[in-house]
Amino acid sequence: MPTTSPQPAGARLGPEYRKLWAATAISTLGDGMYLAALPLLAAQLTRDPLAVSAVTFASWLPWLLVALLSGALVDRWDRRRVLWTVDLGRCALVGALAAVVLAGWASIWLLATAGFLLGVGQTLFDSAVLAIIPALVSRDRGRLERANGRLGAVMTAGQQLVGPPAGGVGFKVAAWLPFGADAVSFVASAALVATLRGQFAAGQPTAGSPANLRAEIAEGLRFLLAHRVLRTLAGMVGAFALVYMAGVAILVLFPQQELGLGSVGFGLLLAALAVGGLPGNLLAAAVGQRLRAGTLLIGGVLVEAVAWLAVGLAPTAWVAAAALAVVGLVGSIWDVAQLSLRQVLIPDRLLGRVISAFRLVGFGPAPVGALLGGVLGRTLGLRAPFVFGAVVLAVMALLALPAVNTRSVEAARVQARAAAANGPA
Repeated sequence: MPTTSPQPAGARLGPEYRKLWAATAISTLGDGMYLAALPLLAAQLTRDPLAVSAVTFASWLPWLLVALLSGALVDRWDRRRVLWTVDLGRCALVGALAAVVLAGWASIWLLATAGFLLGVGQTLFDSAVLAIIPALVSRDRGRLERANGRLGAVMTAGQQLVGPPAGGVGFKVAAWLPFGADAVSFVASAALVATLRGQFAAGQPTAGSPANLRAEIAEGLRFLLAHRVLRTLAGMVGAFALVYMAGVAILVLFPQQELGLGSVGFGLLLAALAVGGLPGNLLAAAVGQRLRAGTLLIGGVLVEAVAWLAVGLAPTAWVAAAALAVVGLVGSIWDVAQLSLRQVLIPDRLLGRVISAFRLVGFGPAPVGALLGGVLGRTLGLRAPFVFGAVVLAVMALLALPAVNTRSVEAARVQARAAAANGPA
């Protein structure tokens, strides 16, 4: 079990958390450059919306194929070691991609392959990060929301605010440059994570037969499927993933063909998400203390539906940017709330497995959404994926209301506290 001791809710989050925060800040800046450069390179190779969306599809496919296995391994292994090992592996992969681009050998299928392999690493990395945070800051609701909010803020700044415009500019200078910068960022992140002090294994056996591994995966799945609030939240995240990826998969073409923007303008439009997302992450803890759970979790989805519709109907880049800022603001607050709730409701020994099972349901629709966005963009026009997304979000909010409301969420919190007090079953 993690040895980091709980601290009072009002205390600082601590030096170990700050190391994780700094590592995230560095690596997500490189990620932001990569995330802007990858679709730009794909759009340079082909103008077919479906082919461009295939790169995004491949990047998210690992959440369908290996997420459950990744979660089980995160519960077996030291979570700190998972983080720095994956970072080093991603450094080697993105560095090789930079060399391929420099040599002029890039192709759509090569980009899709690289995206898939990076996605496999992401399934391990994300499960380990979410599992390690309660060990660093305790399971106090306020501390978790602050920790997740600050981590989300720096991720938003790197991946959406600073990174994409830098990636757009870097791509214009040299197509390989954003990929090289991302590789360097992974090295720095790995070095910081490796210095985290403490033991961050969940107490699962480090070795075992495949049968035992299957049983461990099944235990995590059973916990998720039996928990009404978590199960419904996973479905809500899945709808978000479907909608978001349907839009993002063709977003590189939408501003160029509908709004008259170039590669730098595309990066700036992506940054509009961060203009809302950055303050949203920083304000999430305060908002969570003031709004009831039902209001925040259901009302936030309905606001997102309206904002997504505004993106699809936007007559100018300025209107699209404003709507994307609202998407970022409300989405960040919503994400911190549901993430912190998950970390409270899931026992530590099951965190990796249940988080990965949650993300299988929640992120599994992402590759489908990416392909769907390409199909809708090709057949109905590049605005269609956004209008479709608005309808999906509105319907999903109404369907989720009976299971995710203030009364059910508070009852689930009480049950989790009682189970923690009684110890593992």
